[in-house]
Amino acid sequence: MKYVKRGKGFWLSIVLALVVFSVIQAMISGGILNIFHVNTLITIGINIMLAASLHLIIGITGQFSIGHAGFLAVGAYSSAVMTMMFEMPFAVAIIIGGLAAAIAGLLIGIPSLRLKGDYLAIATLGFGEIVRIALLNFDYVGGASGMQVMPLSTWAWTFACVLITLVVIVNFTNSTHGRACISIREDETAADAMGINTTYYKVVAFAVGAFFAGVAGSIFAHNFYIIQPSNFGFLKSFDILIIVVLGGLGSLSGAVIAAILLTLVSTFLQAYPETRMILYSIILIITMLYRPQGLLGTREITSFFKKSKKAGGDHDGTGQSVA
Repeated sequence: MKYVKRGKGFWLSIVLALVVFSVIQAMISGGILNIFHVNTLITIGINIMLAASLHLIIGITGQFSIGHAGFLAVGAYSSAVMTMMFEMPFAVAIIIGGLAAAIAGLLIGIPSLRLKGDYLAIATLGFGEIVRIALLNFDYVGGASGMQVMPLSTWAWTFACVLITLVVIVNFTNSTHGRACISIREDETAADAMGINTTYYKVVAFAVGAFFAGVAGSIFAHNFYIIQPSNFGFLKSFDILIIVVLGGLGSLSGAVIAAILLTLVSTFLQAYPETRMILYSIILIITMLYRPQGLLGTREITSFFKKSKKAGGDHDGTGQSVA
């Protein structure tokens, strides 16, 4: 696999991320940000991980999956069992939650990813509902009453998981494996004719996406005192899908921006759940009518800076074109 090029852009991104973390952590320690603000930040981080992981499946590989809430549930309950019943460290529980979701991704991916389009969407939707109903009737994890969980999630844990998620997905996308997934998205028949094992790469993308959805589930489970199967219904899958579509299918930057925007909107409209769903519907309608490719389409936010730099390089110091 081709690793991320550690040029100026890479190190600048790392430094900027550490600065953002340090500033927010200082504001939390200083009491400037209260519990409500911290919870909002953690929710934003969870949605970024969910959007980025689904972006890999839909935006990069082109597989229409609407069962992402199932992987979120598997990760949430697996990590909760590890911490509450086996008293394992939170870090270990996060990894186990991700691995459990990845295994679930393989189990659903191997038999179903030979399907395409609407058929795959129906299969993944069925998987998500199977997970929810199974948890609903599984008394070991509380059944319909839910499972009590210690609130172990913090801004530091959330930020670390988000950073790792984004770095790994960017690395995967820029690798030869990521290029193979993109070729499947563009034309699966042509990719297969060129010798690319399309089923293998679809399963790999599905498993990697499911892993990080499971990590997000671990943070989600330990951000509240209780988790219930109702938290992971098919509407949750549609919430994640809306974020990815709004940001732009194929754009990780767009998914991150949309996750932040929609989380803030949803947070401030918590007292008006009906208004929230109406707003979501209006956003989707407007997006499909006037911006069907999403906020950024398939481009990343860095492409705009490169374009500006290139435009500036076409002129000399006097403002005259050097071409």
